[in-house]
Parts: sequence; C-alpha cells; structure tokens
Amino acid sequence: MNGFFILCPLLLSEILEPLSYMKIKATFLLLLCIQYAFAQQEKPNVLFIISDDLTTTALGTYGNEIAQTPNIDQLASEGVVFNRAYSQYPVCGPSRASFMFGYYPNATETYGYVSGRENVGPEKVSLSQHFKNNGYYTARVSKIYHMGVPIDIEKGSDGQDDPASWTEKFNSQGPEWTAAGKAELVQNNPDGSIERKGGNVMTIVQADGDDLVHSDGKTAEKASELIRNHKNEPFFLAVGLVRPHVPFVAPASYFTPFPWEGIVPPPVVEGDWSDIPERGINYVTTKNGEMSYIQKQKAIAGYYASVSYMDAQVGKILQTLREEGLEDNTIVVFTSDHGFHLGEHDFWMKVSLHEESVQVPLIIKAPGLAPIRTDSFAELVDLYPTLAAMAGISEQDHLQGKNLEPVFDNPQLEVRDYAFSVTQGGNTFLIRTDRWAYIQYNEDGSAGAELFDMHQDPKQYTNLTQNPHFQSVVDEMKAILKEKLAEVRHNDLGKTYE
Repeated sequence: MNGFFILCPLLLSEILEPLSYMKIKATFLLLLCIQYAFAQQEKPNVLFIISDDLTTTALGTYGNEIAQTPNIDQLASEGVVFNRAYSQYPVCGPSRASFMFGYYPNATETYGYVSGRENVGPEKVSLSQHFKNNGYYTARVSKIYHMGVPIDIEKGSDGQDDPASWTEKFNSQGPEWTAAGKAELVQNNPDGSIERKGGNVMTIVQADGDDLVHSDGKTAEKASELIRNHKNEPFFLAVGLVRPHVPFVAPASYFTPFPWEGIVPPPVVEGDWSDIPERGINYVTTKNGEMSYIQKQKAIAGYYASVSYMDAQVGKILQTLREEGLEDNTIVVFTSDHGFHLGEHDFWMKVSLHEESVQVPLIIKAPGLAPIRTDSFAELVDLYPTLAAMAGISEQDHLQGKNLEPVFDNPQLEVRDYAFSVTQGGNTFLIRTDRWAYIQYNEDGSAGAELFDMHQDPKQYTNLTQNPHFQSVVDEMKAILKEKLAEVRHNDLGKTYE
C-alpha cells in the first residue's frame, strides 16, 4: 500500500505528458497499482483471542452480574454472540487440536496433551497454516496449541506447538504460582497449612506488581506490538491468554472487587450424585478436594479476579487495533477452549460434560456484521470453515465443522440441530439438543447415562434415564449418537476405528 502512494504520483506526472508510449505504459502500471491496493484491502485480518478454562458463567455478557469484564462485554455488544457454543472436548489439548485442524477428537483420536499434528499427519493444513498458505503473516503469542499451565508458562517454553502453523511464534514467561504476593492454596489444604503449591491445583496469588509481571500482560504487549508492526499486510494473529486457568494469579488490585466474604457458592442439592453414574462425578470435587465453605468462596473470588485480569488484557489488544485504524478490516474472534466448574454439583475444574464445563463463550466481530445474539448451536470445530469463508480463501474439503455465516444475517437460523462433545478418552459422549442434554458413558452405554430436560431443569439436577416415561427420548438420543459417530469416522484420515 505504501509503495502505491509513493509510485503513483510519478505515474500521474507521466500521464499528464503528451500522448506517448510511456504514457500508455504508465497508465497500465497505475491500474496494476490500484488493482494490487484493492486486492490487499480485500484480505481481512484475523485477530483470534482465546482464553483458557473460561466458563460462560463468569462473564457479564453471559449474565453474571458480579463479573468485571467490560472489554469482553463491549466486544459482545459490537459482534455476533453465540449463546450456545460448545467445546468438542473439555480439556485443553484435544479441544485445541480439534478446532485448529478441523476434525472431531474421535476422528483424529486426539485425547491427550498434544498438538494433534501427530494424529493427522504432515500433509494436513491447520487453520492458521491455511491462512499462511494464502499470503497471510501468521503468528501465535503464548498458548494456542496445548501448553502445560503453569509449567510451560513458568519456563517460557513452546509446549506442544505446531511449527508449520506459524510464520513466527512468541512465548510469554510468567512466575505463575511462585509470584510474589499473598498466596493461599484452597484445594486439599483443609487446615490451611500450605501457602502455595505448583501444578494443576487451585493456588490463589494476589500478586505484587503490575500486569506486565505476568504472562497475560506480556502476551497483550507482544500482540499489540505485532499489530503495529504488521498493519500493512494481512495477518492472522492468534493470541492465547492463560487466565483463568489455575493457578488463580493476578495483580492484587484485580481482587478488590471480589471480597470472598460476599461470594455465594452454588447450592448443594442433597442426593445430587445419587442418580448419576460413577463416571459422572467429576475428577475434582468439594469432597475429594477437602474444601471448606470458605475455601469455595475464595476459589470463586480468585477465579473472578483472574477473569478480570484477562479481560483487561483483551481491552489492551482491542485498543491497539482501534488506534492503528484496523477495525474496519479485521475479523475478531473471542472464545475459550472449554468451560470450568465453580462448585456446581460440588464439581470443580473441567473434564465433565455438564454445561458449565463444556459450554464456551463465542463472539465474532467483523466489518459489516450487525451486533446480534443467536441461540443457534455452534461448535469450536466450526471456526475453521467459518473464518476461511469470511476471509474469502479456498475451502479445505476435509473439514468436519460447519460455516456459521448464515446466522450472521438471520440469528433465528439454526446451523446445527445439536452440539456434540466427548471426554474421558473419547469414551464419554454428549448430545445437546434444544430440549435435552444426553451424556452416555461408553459407546455401548454400559457405564450408564444421564438425561436432563434443559427447559425444566437447566442446572441439571435430575437424571431422567431411569424414568420409563423418558425411554423414548433416551432411545432417540442413542440413535443420534450412533449416527454422529459414524459421520465423524467417515473421513479422509485413513484410520481404522474399532
């Protein structure tokens, strides 16, 4: 673009000379310049921002009146908000592999802490790689494919990255649970004798210092730098924010709006676990985590503070986009890899296929799109075909997701009849329709099942599978699941499924 404005005055001076071969040549070159300039303008940038372990229940735009998320809420007011978007696997590694390569976990058999490349092969093209192959500068900042949090963040290492996906990559080292400040472990610490602990546990740190002490602050700074440096070329910038993934670490000021004494944990319903299969009880619970009521309050407050800190970093990145005049040519996506339990059913963390764990926020803002909310089901695997279509680049035939563009013009349209997710090594399944949430343990159902009426029991307290009145619904859900698995396994990966 800059070359166009430097060259074209020279061409214009030639055009104003008497008619000559040079004038005709210059005119031709001018037209080429204009054509190139418009071609560059027609390639929209993509700013893809993904949070880690973020449940919809902790965002203002999804109904939480306590949350402090003004930047995400503002983005939602300007974009398309999906009220019912779902992860394909409520664990970081397989979820991210699924939406980056465009296959369901049960197609690639990617269930662990890997990038997913090893299960699709070197010839398959990832989401960002597809943009790179179509003339885009592609970069990731921090966690896009799986990274161990906190360990890879402490080290500043790549985690399970896919180098073929990026022109450049950047990591954001942070102190995580070792950060200076007031710390408290609220999981498996009944007497409060352990101040802090590393690993995938609920350590809370009200940290000293400012945003830039921590990984997400550094990520926002680097993302802003890349936006400024690459504003004159089409870019696909993937920004991974690691909060609110445990540990719940943020500068102390972010904790101020959330005094733990005022937090009311979700209700405990007597006999809540009595009607669900053993595998339906999540891997972290209030019981096995030995959490007191006060520790539950503190855990939720720490999570909210981490979300608030993450939201502030989103605001910085979006502010840079505005300052550089790129809003009118940039597709912005905000989402999470999966949700997180905050004491519902006395469950904590992720992995379960209950709503709080498997549902994700999804906001898409783009030039020309009116701000709307839609109840159409969406899945993270839909991001690949949707973004490729929005950018006008060639389709990949193998993709198992759906293009969500039709709902942009008609929010009442339903792109999907249901959402499909799996967990526990691909052996536990969710079929989520408008009316029903059906969870089946093992493909043959031999380890039990759960059925919830989402109209009358949206918090999922009463399992209806043992009620004869709902046997026909159970049979219908089983049939849908069987059909879906057959569809997922009909692909170009050359695998043999047992």
